[in-house]
Amino acid sequence: MKLGYIGLGKMGYNMVELLLDKKYEVVVYNRSEEPIRKISQRGAQPAGSLSEVVLALVPPRLIWIMVPYQAVDTVLQGLTPLLSKGDTVVDGGNSPYKESIRRSKELEARGIDFLDAGVSGGPAGARNGACIMVGGGKGVFQKFEALFRDLSVPDGYGYMGKTGAGHFVKMVHNGIEYGMMQSLAEGFAIMKASDFGLELTRITDVYNHKSVIESRLVGWLQSAFQQYGEDLADISGSAAQSGEGMWTVEAGKELGVPTPVIQGALEFRLRSQNNPSYTGKLISAMRNQFGGHEVKAKK
Repeated sequence: MKLGYIGLGKMGYNMVELLLDKKYEVVVYNRSEEPIRKISQRGAQPAGSLSEVVLALVPPRLIWIMVPYQAVDTVLQGLTPLLSKGDTVVDGGNSPYKESIRRSKELEARGIDFLDAGVSGGPAGARNGACIMVGGGKGVFQKFEALFRDLSVPDGYGYMGKTGAGHFVKMVHNGIEYGMMQSLAEGFAIMKASDFGLELTRITDVYNHKSVIESRLVGWLQSAFQQYGEDLADISGSAAQSGEGMWTVEAGKELGVPTPVIQGALEFRLRSQNNPSYTGKLISAMRNQFGGHEVKAKK
């Protein structure tokens, strides 16, 4: 299969590497040139513009967009006039699901198919196999199911439903993630504050051997302690948020579903911008480990 790929950030670059390993032909474009130059050395076909991406592909084309959600409309504004009926666009970023529904309708009016794909697993998952949740027309999904299979860990992908469902399920996933990270951070902050002199790194190891809360998050917390020390001195105590937790809380309100845990985790992150704490350091450290987010403390 040959496809176009737009966006070579941490996730996109690693995903293209995986596609090249799987013998896909990939035409790549990115706003800055350095990632294009680097990935072309691995075998990707470089493009200097959106039009070059489109011209390098034979209709019906498949183009995967992997850019921040704020930039998706800008990309589509430049890309859509270049596409033909029967082409397909996949948005693999964390876009608001209602925006995905709107974009699908706009593309459908031009005869262009659209799939919204929520991708979980961070840069490591993008490189080695992610968890992918796909929304859109079922026939379109089935047409490209092999692609999603190849980008995922075994059994780590699925069709979620009509347009918007993929990004909706990924949004809720990230909202759940907020709550899980918050509870871990609060628990370890309590243990840190106790007078037992607890070895937190050892505790993460014990927890991750068949306890009820065994998880990748506990493993990432262990990695953070090993990398930065248990005081997390170099890590910011202000925990950032990227939108999905807020969107999940808003969706809960619209659907009449209370979300006190997710809302509390979101509010903590917002407050932490002016009130850094060890709990915030723990959340920042986990974000750094699985997402590669920059979380250095301000000097």
